[in-house]
Amino acid sequence: MTEPKVNSRFRLQSGLSRTMWPLMFDLFQLEGPAKARRIVVAMSGGVDSSVVAALAARTGAETIGITLQLYDHGAAVNRVGSCCAGQDIRDARAVCDRLGIAHYVFDHESRFRDSVIEQFADEYMSGRTPIPCVRCNMGVKFTDLFRLAKDLGADCLATGHYVRRVLGARGPELHRALDPARDQSYFLFATTSEQLDYLRFPLGGMPKPEVRAIAEEMGLAVALKPDSQDICFVPNGDYASIVRKVRPEAESDGAIVDMEGREIGRHKGLIHYTVGQRRGLEIGGLAEPVYVIRLEPETQRVVVGPKRALAVVAARISEPNWLGEAQGRPVMAKVRSLARPVPARMEGDWLRFDAAEYGVAPGQAAVLYDGDRVVGGGWIEETQGVLEAAL
Repeated sequence: MTEPKVNSRFRLQSGLSRTMWPLMFDLFQLEGPAKARRIVVAMSGGVDSSVVAALAARTGAETIGITLQLYDHGAAVNRVGSCCAGQDIRDARAVCDRLGIAHYVFDHESRFRDSVIEQFADEYMSGRTPIPCVRCNMGVKFTDLFRLAKDLGADCLATGHYVRRVLGARGPELHRALDPARDQSYFLFATTSEQLDYLRFPLGGMPKPEVRAIAEEMGLAVALKPDSQDICFVPNGDYASIVRKVRPEAESDGAIVDMEGREIGRHKGLIHYTVGQRRGLEIGGLAEPVYVIRLEPETQRVVVGPKRALAVVAARISEPNWLGEAQGRPVMAKVRSLARPVPARMEGDWLRFDAAEYGVAPGQAAVLYDGDRVVGGGWIEETQGVLEAAL
């Protein structure tokens, strides 16, 4: 079976006629009659996973929705645009009721706190820039959802992520979504080959407006619901407040120093800064703008310097996950979720950039591509700057 082609048919007509429902089964890349299959859908309460559940149900396969309750703190419970808590769970249940499918909620709040939120706080305190969404996918979501889906006897686990699962010569491959504005492949680089065998991503070939149109046509109340935020458990984007709540000792003040170690200001805690940051330093009287070059948790210092000091020629990668060949060959590397991919090459544990790259921060992920295919990635542990390499 090759990559599903049903998405092109969606674009050829404004509505989804009943004659098209059998074709929906192709989106889930399953063999045999649909009525003999069972699909478990990971449901966050948003429009994307709700449409996946609706498409799965319309194939004729037995469909079950599963929601993990991951947190339930203060402002997040009723906040529009969160996921996996409060109103979102009620929305997922309402969608399942409308579709006439089973819906189960599992409380994983304690595990989520231990493996995602506390690690998020510890990473910030150690001067790193974390990506909790990847850690969540690696652990609580995919690992636990896999176990639950298999316990339910499902043939696959479907999610609303915007990536594509393409069947290649050596098995399933992970590819970018066709809509670059919605692509989530950066956050799924740690998906293993074993997980990719079982996962399905029916929305990878659709633009978001099309997904909302499907939700409206199917009468789903979440059709116009705002998208969830990147970090679901951070109200109003205030990372520092979450870190303070989990680690009250986080706001230790210290010195802001230049590249020669001279103190030029004071800060109120490392948790307020990330590599590449310019705003919020509150340092006046300098000859040129300065940026955060690195954070030193041992001394509680924020080291700042000119933009040229941010230029990086290489990054050491840890905990790699390989989905294809990457060593010693040209790849395109993405070192932040919103960064454009740049030419690079893996040499052992080091990712070496063809040209200087900026804003490469320890704690972020480096994801490697061969065209649209994700061939792997890992966590940035340390960097080698242009100025260091010249010494």
